[in-house]
Amino acid sequence: MKAFPFKAYLSLSLSLTHTQYSRFLPLFSLVSMRRILLFLLLLAHLGELGAEDRLLNPSKLEMFVDELPDMPKIQGFRMLNTSPKPKSLMIGMFKKKWKFHRDLPPTPVFAYGASRRGATVPGPTIEALQGIDTYVTWKNFLPSKHILPWDPTIPTAIPATKTGIPTVVHLHGGMHEPANDGNANSWFTAGFKEKGPDWSKRTYRYNNNQQPGSLWYHDHAMGLTRVNLLAGLIGAYVIRHPEVEGPLELPHGEEFDRPLIVFDRSFRKDGSIYMNSTGNNPSIHPQWQPEYFGDLIIVNGKAWPKMTVRRRKYRLRIINASNARFFRLFFTNGLEFIHVASDSTYLVEPVVTNETLLAPSEIADVVVDFSKSKTDEAVLANDAPYPYPSGDPVNELNGRVMKFTIKKEREVDTWRVPDKLIQYPSPDLSSATQTRYIAMYEYTSDTDEPTHLYINGKPYEAPATETPKAGTSEIWNVINLTEDNHPMHIHLAVFTVLDQTELVKAEEFKACMSKMNDAIKCQISKHARGKKLRVAAHEKGWKNVYKMTPGYVTRILVRFSYIHSNTSYSFDPTGMPGYVYHCHILDHEDNAMMRPLVVMK
Repeated sequence: MKAFPFKAYLSLSLSLTHTQYSRFLPLFSLVSMRRILLFLLLLAHLGELGAEDRLLNPSKLEMFVDELPDMPKIQGFRMLNTSPKPKSLMIGMFKKKWKFHRDLPPTPVFAYGASRRGATVPGPTIEALQGIDTYVTWKNFLPSKHILPWDPTIPTAIPATKTGIPTVVHLHGGMHEPANDGNANSWFTAGFKEKGPDWSKRTYRYNNNQQPGSLWYHDHAMGLTRVNLLAGLIGAYVIRHPEVEGPLELPHGEEFDRPLIVFDRSFRKDGSIYMNSTGNNPSIHPQWQPEYFGDLIIVNGKAWPKMTVRRRKYRLRIINASNARFFRLFFTNGLEFIHVASDSTYLVEPVVTNETLLAPSEIADVVVDFSKSKTDEAVLANDAPYPYPSGDPVNELNGRVMKFTIKKEREVDTWRVPDKLIQYPSPDLSSATQTRYIAMYEYTSDTDEPTHLYINGKPYEAPATETPKAGTSEIWNVINLTEDNHPMHIHLAVFTVLDQTELVKAEEFKACMSKMNDAIKCQISKHARGKKLRVAAHEKGWKNVYKMTPGYVTRILVRFSYIHSNTSYSFDPTGMPGYVYHCHILDHEDNAMMRPLVVMK
């Protein structure tokens, strides 16, 4: 048989993106798949070499030259006379260009906004009122092709026509009906031309009946979450309750209450976002890599920004919107964090720390008193290894976050931090109706490189095994059998962390679990008896995501009801497509560290 000409193959290969190869596979039927694979690997390697030549050297960018942006605000309610009423919003997803740094060319991004011109990265901050409905029609105006490489060999939303970018929005920390939760299979393309198997509606209703606090919204499309967020699809969402929060007299108003959305990115010299297009196991997954880490630290859309502050208290709602990077934040001049809330829930009382560790998707809601500064500048810095906890140490670039310039003039501060904040019910173990074991697995190739990750040894498509009853509480024992710290996020619910216990004879237990996938039969009680890790005081409240330490069992009490009213939900949580829980390292979530969560009556 006549072989496919090498030059013709090479020419064709160089002209295609990796997502187009599948369309041309019939042309290569006379060539062994092994030879095709070798060609693909060679071309991918050559492409990466070329890309590395075009990579931006971030050390050539000066830090602290751009002012910290205050993202546009959109009210999620309207006033009729003096009464707040529900409001309908239209927020689109647009491709546009964004300046991440004074000396960096404009970057092609995907951005949320009410219009293309007004779209930003991050998107607008939606300000909602507790108990007042906010309706959002999320519209996809994105082009037919992605600006970043993606991998169709992992579970991925792929339109039947192979054109269009699937998107769906999840309000992280929100409590609302399943159809409004942004299920990974509820995706849609531009103009709702194509829709995922679980799509049901164009307009989402956020009833905002939960406790006041900080949330954020982001894309959640199956297998594309990591690239859609990298492209810019993130934004803050705040639920306010003036009658409850006002008496606290915490810093408020546009000047003194600021969301800080922090993430990392790498760039090419032309300003475009750089993401490695060759996987760590390219013969299995051509593009997927287990973690993405960028060279530059971005806050509210600017690399290493600066902010001028007065010598008084400020409230900073710090959201870690990175794909995989943990931040251990501290001030270089010794200023302290006064924690008033964690994730979307107030603490019972404030907690003072010198540093705070944030996993991807966690929120540190803190007050910083700049009147305590002995210097006129304070750099917010980071020293978390990456991957966390046993990866590379930070350098001068990713070890700096932003700079605060503190005015010299002293002034009267009208804000305060009260001794008591908001009291929610303490965890009641006697109320737990079920005890579950949740095991985290990582699978590797013959070269010991990760290929995929599962929860409880099951893919996302397997039937739900976590089926709690609405209005109940459960104890979950989360067993981390991997070497990574996995921030586990549970949709709909909140939980408190009870304790973390080290596994003894961990390899023996892991071998049993790999074979039987049953914690009871593998005698978890015999192995979960090592040293205990202390739960930090500012993380003892109700959370929606927490860091699952490798080699430990983390015991949490999960509550499937409101905490502020001690009642079940004001909506039916039992509908389809249900909810999910997953690792919030986005590269893990996409492949395929996510499981369905179906609430029962």
